[in-house]
Amino acid sequence: MKSAPAAIAFENVSKHYGESTKAALDHVSLSIATGEFVALVGQSGSGKSTLLSMINRLIDPSEGVVSFDGEDVRRLDPIALRRRIGYVFQDIGLFPHMTLAENIAITPRLLGWDRERQAARADELLDLVQLPPEQYRDRLPRELSGGQRQRIGVARAIAAEPRVVLMDEPFGALDLRTRDALTRDYRKLHDQLKLTTVMITHDVIEAVLLADRIAVMQDGRLLGLGTPKALMSDPQNAEVRALMDMPRRQAERLTALMQGGGA
Repeated sequence: MKSAPAAIAFENVSKHYGESTKAALDHVSLSIATGEFVALVGQSGSGKSTLLSMINRLIDPSEGVVSFDGEDVRRLDPIALRRRIGYVFQDIGLFPHMTLAENIAITPRLLGWDRERQAARADELLDLVQLPPEQYRDRLPRELSGGQRQRIGVARAIAAEPRVVLMDEPFGALDLRTRDALTRDYRKLHDQLKLTTVMITHDVIEAVLLADRIAVMQDGRLLGLGTPKALMSDPQNAEVRALMDMPRRQAERLTALMQGGGA
């Protein structure tokens, strides 16, 4: 029996920009299963954003193939492809003159949903992100806290019922308490809605706590790939070890403080 194709696959993908001899991506292969949560980590310039942007054809590879549900993305209409994907970014970009319900319903409206269906979906999602619709549907973005605006950003991302969500440092601008609550709530949504999520983050602890697998990038190459437990217990090389040791060191310091041993 033939297995279902991966939700997203990169096959020997490279990318060069302009005349640069240095590859932004250097022969990267990565397969992301349907329903999986994968975090991309690595320093600035490691290739994370280039990799993410290839999924929806904002960038095309110089070499190799990027597939979406088994189809080469270069054979797909880019606008239609992008409307099949949800997006959550640090800069939420809500339209200030639109109500929260109108902001959530932007993609369904573009897809031709009728007004009744748009309104019902907006109310459903406001409930899902724990903002009661009777209190929030007619508010404007300026009336919300940063965490509430990001919840609307999540609701908007999944409004048209995409199966894939792309996230680029989605929680980085939030205070720690709000960030902790929202990351846990998003992971619950990911599981509940059976989403496939690919997230860029500079926070290794966030990646460890949220992701099913972590892809470690450096200089355009995929250095390490595995579950958080596998990468922390048996990293493939020194660079991956240095990155994945950070959560362990912080946990050890916290344990020492709790036991009265100092930092």
